[in-house]
This record gives sequence, C-alpha cells and structure tokens, in this order.
Amino acid sequence: MSKQPLNFLCVSTYFKGSDFLKSCKAEGNNVYLLTKKKLDQEPWPWESIDDTFYIEEWHQDHISKGIAYKFRTIKFDRFVALDDFDVEKVALLREHFRMPGMGRTTAHYFRDKLAMRLKAEEKGVNVPAFADLFNNDTINLYADSVSAPWLIKPRMEASATGIKKIHGKDQLWQVINDLGDERDNYLVEKFAPGDVYHVDGLNVDGKVVFSRVSKYLDTPFEVAHGGGIFRSASSEIGSQIEKALQKMNTEVMAAFGMQFGASHTEFIQSKATGELFFLETSSRVGGANLAEMVQYASGVNLWTEWAKIETANLRKKPYKLPKIKNQYAGIVVSLSRFEYPDTSSFTDKEIAWRMNKAWHIGLIVVSDSSDRVLELLDHYTDRIGKEFHASLPAPDKSE
Repeated sequence: MSKQPLNFLCVSTYFKGSDFLKSCKAEGNNVYLLTKKKLDQEPWPWESIDDTFYIEEWHQDHISKGIAYKFRTIKFDRFVALDDFDVEKVALLREHFRMPGMGRTTAHYFRDKLAMRLKAEEKGVNVPAFADLFNNDTINLYADSVSAPWLIKPRMEASATGIKKIHGKDQLWQVINDLGDERDNYLVEKFAPGDVYHVDGLNVDGKVVFSRVSKYLDTPFEVAHGGGIFRSASSEIGSQIEKALQKMNTEVMAAFGMQFGASHTEFIQSKATGELFFLETSSRVGGANLAEMVQYASGVNLWTEWAKIETANLRKKPYKLPKIKNQYAGIVVSLSRFEYPDTSSFTDKEIAWRMNKAWHIGLIVVSDSSDRVLELLDHYTDRIGKEFHASLPAPDKSE
C-alpha cells in the first residue's frame, strides 16, 4: 500500500482512547471520530482529529446510512472500536462495508460472556462451572450438581456491572424469575473465592507479542458491590503465576481468533485449590487507568502501540515493539467526597501519576521493587479510606 494517508474511523461512545487518536495521527493517517454529542466538551485531542461525527444515540441502521453517505467522499480504510460497548456495533459496520478486521462472530467472543465460556471450554481452557439460563431443566440440573454460591452475570455488560451473588437454589430461581424475558441475556457460574489477575497485551498476526500480568488487590466484584477502593499491581516478573497466566492468555487469544490489536483478559486463582480459571476477555485496552499502570511498569503505551499495529497491518509493514522495561507499578483509585481532592500531602518519590477527575482520587506508583509498590498501596489505601473515600451502590446496568 502506498504512503498516502489512511482513513481511520474511530468509534467511541465513551470518552477514552485519546492516546490512540494521537498515535494514529502521528503515523500519518487521517483520523475521524464518531462519538456521542454529549461528549463534545470532553478534552479530545482535537489537533489529531480531522473531523468528528456526532450521534445522540446508537441506531445501527441510521449509523450505517450516515457512514455510507460519508463514504461517498471519504474512502475509509479501517473502523476501530475504542470502547468495550462499541466492539459488536463496529463489527457489524465492518461486515456491512466489508472492512478488514474483527467481524461479528469473533467480536462476540470478546463481548458475550456465555460465548466466551463455551468457546474456551471447547478449546480446553479452564473455566468455572457455568450454565445458560435458556432451559429450566438445564438450570435445575446445574443447581443440583454444582454447589452454591453462584454468580448470575449479564452476558454483555463490562466489569462487575449487574452481577448478583446467589447462595441457594430458591434464591437462584427468584432472581431468574425476576429477570423475566431478559433471562436469556444472563448466565450462571460457580463463585470461587480467589485472587483475580488481568493480562494486558498486544497481538500481531495472530500472536501475542507483549503481555503484562497484574493482580487486583481487591477484586472488581468486591469493589463494585462493597464500595471499596480499586487497586491493582504488577505481578512478580518471571514468577510461576506470571508464566502460567501468560500461557493461558495466549491460549485464549488463539481460541477466540484474535489477529491484531490490544486485549485485556481476566483470570482467577482459586483460594481452595490454586487452580487457574479464565473469567473474561475484551478486544480493547483495559479501563480504570490500567493502561497507565502498565505503561509506567513496562514503558509500553497500549493505546499508542495499538494504533501503530493497526497502521502496520494496513500498510503490510512489520510492527516493532518499543524497548520494554521491567519495573513494578501499582494503582489505587477511589471515589472522593471532595470534588477535586488535594493529593499534595502524598509526597513519595515513587508517585508517577495523579488522577485529575472530579469526585475521584487516584495515584500510580512505580518502583524497581514489587514489595515497595505493595507497601505504598497499602499505606495509601488506608489514608484514602480515612481522609477521602466515598462510595456509591453498584449499578445494575452501565450508564
């Protein structure tokens, strides 16, 4: 392909992906952003965006017609979904316009938790015992053969949104009956207490070319449903758990057909047995500022490199990773009872990043020592809990 600019249509119905947009432009591309009108005051990197298309709400047919109209004068080369909730929508657009990249079937493996479990199980990847909620006999058989507690999860939500913990068969049926005609959009799975890890990676030509393993110090479910403080930290480099999870992540990416781009995958290690289970994955950069944490630990900006991978793929050029460093980083984030909390009293030299977001407080620390990162996170969590923390009930659905 010639050196003429490529035309990227980047879709994000949430404010995120600024580094992707900047990197995409820096690679010599034309960058077009499709987003919601209510996000027009967000600090997008406007200097990197050639034009912006606004929508009020997503209506697939209307969006397709709008893009078709723009296509008359702009020959789009690539559609990119920057947020988890846009993955399937953009997959449908790719299929309609015969655009290269992930189609609906593959996209489903990165959005639908039931599809994830079925495909992972089929390919021999360890998953918690689960069942769909389609058939009454299937549900009863599951409840009689798999001991409680269980989790009922929405198939298409992100993170811990909408998850309910179930302690017995009667409660299970009460929740299912309350779901009514929506029950087919949920699944039930075994709740196994354990440590939850995430593997953040980059994929090129069907292979994982970079991955970094980190551990949630409090699980996303505990944070969402217990009003806790969000924390994550790099896992010990070269450790047995890191190697095992990198291997499982590679197996998941291969099973689900990931060809190129960023991914964020979560696993749990059972407290009772030490066994590792695949929980879920997504074909995007992880949220909650985990990308920043990974960058401070490794030197790899996942958003930036994702844009470079997309460009290299289109231009049929080899992609080269930047130099990787092996440090440790950790993040702590909480809702704050102050609109813009003053973090100047946190003075340790390891602090590399401070959150600037209304009603939030957050810090990232980086060090050559994993123990030092964990020590600082424990200290900051205690301070934030006493001096800043506020909490809200977990949402049933994403807003």
